Amino acid sequence: MYDCDTHTMRGTNWLAGGGLRPTRQRLALATLLVGDGEDRHVTAESLFEAASSAGETVSLATVYNTLRAFSDAGLLREITVNGSKCYFDTRLDDHPHFLWEDTAELMDAPAKGLKIAMLPDAPEGGEVSKVDVVIRLRRK
Repeated sequence: MYDCDTHTMRGTNWLAGGGLRPTRQRLALATLLVGDGEDRHVTAESLFEAASSAGETVSLATVYNTLRAFSDAGLLREITVNGSKCYFDTRLDDHPHFLWEDTAELMDAPAKGLKIAMLPDAPEGGEVSKVDVVIRLRRK
């Protein structure tokens, strides 16, 4: 059963964890992202659609800006695929992903069995900040 108070409280606590002020729009989007306690992968477009379906009045530009603020605050992990498509993951630990090529659905992949034995040295003046592993899948 859906408990609005519990979902809203999760969203409020999540924002506080990132040091963000809980504005109406931030709280609405945070509640959609983490209110049920489940991990999810969203794009700005999919979160905008979810917000619209939930009766929230928020522009697509606001969703983009809010996702960027959540990411900058360390609340979301940004995963870029195909050079431009950005997904935002509520699960922050290092883990690989599957990407279904036909639907562009991104989902967690099991880390068991994945081994990255060596990375190339970063160029002068740089350091590796993270490694994203996206395993592309096609239907048989």
